[in-house]
Amino acid sequence: MSTSDPDIHGTAASPVVGTALPRMQFLDLKAQFETIRDDVSNAINLVLESQQFILGKEVTLLEEEIAAFLGISHAVGCASGSDALYLALCALEIGPGDEVITTPFTFVATAGAIARTGAKPVFVDIERTTFNIDPTLIAAAITERTRAIIPVHLFGLPADINSILDIARAHTLAVVEDAAQAIGATYQGRSAGSFGEFGCFSFFPSKNLGCTGDGGLITARNADGADRLRLLRAHGSRRKYHYEILGVNSRLDALQAAILRVKLKHLKKWEGKRQHHAATYRQLFCDYTLGAVVDLPNVSSQCTHVYNQFVIRCTDRWQLRAHLQEQGVPTDVYYPSPLHLQPAFAYLGYREGMFPQAEAACEQSLALPIYPELSLADQERVVRTIAEFYFPQS
Repeated sequence: MSTSDPDIHGTAASPVVGTALPRMQFLDLKAQFETIRDDVSNAINLVLESQQFILGKEVTLLEEEIAAFLGISHAVGCASGSDALYLALCALEIGPGDEVITTPFTFVATAGAIARTGAKPVFVDIERTTFNIDPTLIAAAITERTRAIIPVHLFGLPADINSILDIARAHTLAVVEDAAQAIGATYQGRSAGSFGEFGCFSFFPSKNLGCTGDGGLITARNADGADRLRLLRAHGSRRKYHYEILGVNSRLDALQAAILRVKLKHLKKWEGKRQHHAATYRQLFCDYTLGAVVDLPNVSSQCTHVYNQFVIRCTDRWQLRAHLQEQGVPTDVYYPSPLHLQPAFAYLGYREGMFPQAEAACEQSLALPIYPELSLADQERVVRTIAEFYFPQS
């Protein structure tokens, strides 16, 4: 999962030294807000009038509406996408002595949630074409201590979840989906986050469905799992000063829920625009004959991609990024270093070279601007500037 993006506040574009073109935005949240300003303001005012700020009606309604959107029965709001992962693992009673398999090519919260429970993160390399965990490598990483698998539906593209579920069933393991970047994405017609025991979502502002701070949600396969999540998010309590289990404070704010309810009504339209922009990028890369030097995102016929990020691959990523920056075209790198080489996970004993696909992705991936309000002119500018880097005029 990712919780860090440049220009998430949609700051005004500034001139670029040496060019008449203004600097583009990587993500322009102000443009989106202008289309829903009145509805958001009204929703906020209703919460302020009610003076009910923690959980309550707005959170319950959001949970019901997202459950319907995803085609599932149970959804539980929480304070963040990071907490969603942690609470899901706590609901499974995963802790010290246990192991959980996941990918090293993801945001720190995925493996961090495992470590927070006291369990051991066990990394498995990714597929080159999808950036998602490689199911063919999972079985070799399973030990007698393995309790669960956390696949990440990275950048908005579902992992090969059926293959992962087959492995999990064969070894009696739980599956917790990290769908932080993939709300609305589908695998064989079903929503990402609806396959495992739990599915975890983030509403960080840069997500396709983003609030005005932190927020998260967990889907549950059954009512018992949802009930345990509700206990865990509220100090293990159903009634005041009575605690059935030890939980945490991870309740979703009513203000965030009210804003998310407004945005949820537009999500399919917004993601349709992201998919349209992705198709436009593909056509532009073809028009500029860049296929030999740049790899575009892969999408299998059994998935829909919702493009929280549009990530290309190239062997000279840093030079290309510098050129784009000089021309006022913003990009971002997801992720500059894999988790197994991060100091926070040094205690696990992994070394460079152990997960070559993840390491290569960290050296070659580059995210281009993609958001619903992105203009065709800006997309043409992005690809034209990339073409000028590879094919400079003589």
